Amino acid sequence: MPGRVPLARPRALGQTSPMKRLPTAFVAACLLLLSACGFQLRDALVLPTGLEEVRVTATDPYSPLAQSLERALVQAGADVVGADDRRRVASLNVLSERWADRPLSIDQFARAQEFTMQYAVVFSLTDANGDVLVPQQVVEMGRDYIAPPQDATGTATERELLTREMQREMTASILRRIDAASRDVRSP
Repeated sequence: MPGRVPLARPRALGQTSPMKRLPTAFVAACLLLLSACGFQLRDALVLPTGLEEVRVTATDPYSPLAQSLERALVQAGADVVGADDRRRVASLNVLSERWADRPLSIDQFARAQEFTMQYAVVFSLTDANGDVLVPQQVVEMGRDYIAPPQDATGTATERELLTREMQREMTASILRRIDAASRDVRSP
């Protein structure tokens, strides 16, 4: 019959088309290149010896950062003890938390339009004997955000989201420093 296209012959099971093999080869080549350049996934957090039980102290007893650190330490395998527990355990001390907003740009009416939110935390870590595992140090971070004066509702919501994100990042940064300090002690 004229105009009729013959049907394609069905493929046997297990046969793959050249298009399906190409992504597999491409993925294998990418993995080979990544391993050649030294790329490796970050290892899991390793707590130093003596940090099986830890107390997190902060100047503000209701600090969201302290609560976030406690949750992260529990996930890493530590047993977090409360402030009322008088046993001698390791202590992660959040000595200071500071927030600041600095204007970056202003409009023609001299109103700030864009800000940098800065967050700085001073902390230290000691073991149960009082020996310093991580000396007192400062972790600082900053994020920019736009705050048009005519949109006060959106600005408050954006600041709140940015604050929570920065606290999560600060928790991760502090734990990475603890992990790095414990790796330095373990390496020969």
